Amino acid sequence: MFKKGLLSVVAVYVVWTALDYVIHQLILGTAYMNTAQLWRDPAEMKMGLMQVVTILSAIAFVAIYVRLIGNKSLCKALEYGCWFGFGAGVSMGYGFFAVSPIPYFMAFTWFIGTLVQGLAAGLVTGLIAKEPKAAAA
Repeated sequence: MFKKGLLSVVAVYVVWTALDYVIHQLILGTAYMNTAQLWRDPAEMKMGLMQVVTILSAIAFVAIYVRLIGNKSLCKALEYGCWFGFGAGVSMGYGFFAVSPIPYFMAFTWFIGTLVQGLAAGLVTGLIAKEPKAAAA
């Protein structure tokens, strides 16, 4: 299961990185420019740290699934990813909206984007880290 877990971490990291680009550059890029006073200048952003955060989050996501979810299946992985994405999305989108002057569109997009990322992580983890089928008797 270690190999499958490691492959799952890599897959989740790649999927999350790709979805981050779609969410934060393509969908929210203009919104970030319109609220530039809230963010660091691009030259001051700590993108290396963001990559570390993403890989550590992928490790945590996969470790919880591999170590704590019994009867691993694609359905269980998608359910786990949905709940993970929902919880993280509420916290990220609406938690930040509660304390910062961001537009509602940004908060909603963070919520939905994080939910989609959770589902995508569940999908790839479920496809990779599934339990082997029992041999026929």
